[in-house]
Amino acid sequence: MKYYIDIDNIQNVPKIIEEAIELKKKPYSFKSLGTNKTLVMLFFNSSLRTRLSTEKAAKNLGMDVMILNVNDAWNLEYEDGTVMNLNTAEHVKEAAQVISQYADVIAIRAFPSLTDKEKDKSEFVINSFKRYASVPIVNMESAMAHPLQALTDAITIEELKQKDKPKVVLSWAPHPKALPHAVANSFVSMMKELDVDLSITHPEGYDLDTEIVKDIPVYHDQNEALKDADFVYVKNWSSYSEYGKVLSKDANWMMTKEKLGKAKFMHCLPVRRNMVVEDAVLDSEQSVVIEQANNRTFAAQVVLKKILENLK
Repeated sequence: MKYYIDIDNIQNVPKIIEEAIELKKKPYSFKSLGTNKTLVMLFFNSSLRTRLSTEKAAKNLGMDVMILNVNDAWNLEYEDGTVMNLNTAEHVKEAAQVISQYADVIAIRAFPSLTDKEKDKSEFVINSFKRYASVPIVNMESAMAHPLQALTDAITIEELKQKDKPKVVLSWAPHPKALPHAVANSFVSMMKELDVDLSITHPEGYDLDTEIVKDIPVYHDQNEALKDADFVYVKNWSSYSEYGKVLSKDANWMMTKEKLGKAKFMHCLPVRRNMVVEDAVLDSEQSVVIEQANNRTFAAQVVLKKILENLK
């Protein structure tokens, strides 16, 4: 693996899931692989699980880790030919090349604007670093994709499934803020790589990108979609057609014990209790969100392992 921008960078999804599960059993087996190697993590947006799990994954492999919280303090320029006489102080051309001298791998987290669909779809932040950096890039969530989370979800389902082809439902849930499509996009893309019966349910106006969904069944009746589900993945996302807008906060879409039935409840976290999902679900044995969070480490670790092996 040369880099991990999206899940199509994985050549064999079942094999990498199997390898991640083995790493979970013996997380320090490849500690010499990352000796004298440095991971630089750039956070243009805040993070809890992604930051800590990726750092832990790197250290499990023996890597040194440097973290730069960029947020709004470091305004990079991404456009070519721009006269930089406003609020940008450095161009990504120089920044990516300089950081490459300090790092063996660069991991980046950068959210979308949720205002300019075409610019967000271009993934200009992570693709600019990929273009100008001389070391591998890892996507810790970009405007339209969260491939580390998707790999985590696949590992979790593989570990917990009780039938060869489980029924998996991705369900929209209400939220007070406009949220990105990255987690939902990558979850759908990853499930296509597994032997699962996938469907999606959401209110009218919340269709995801048709290029990603394609022929996956979509239901606007949540209860119909949830019948006989084995795994229910709950996530909010804003409108894609009316890009970035909150069209509904319908509380009837909150996940409840009654709706969940006997299924396992999944969520990437953080989650708003009693808005996205009721306490009775999160605090039940059917909730696997903590197991998911733990698997974040081993999703990141198997990706970094593959990249380090390619550097040798």
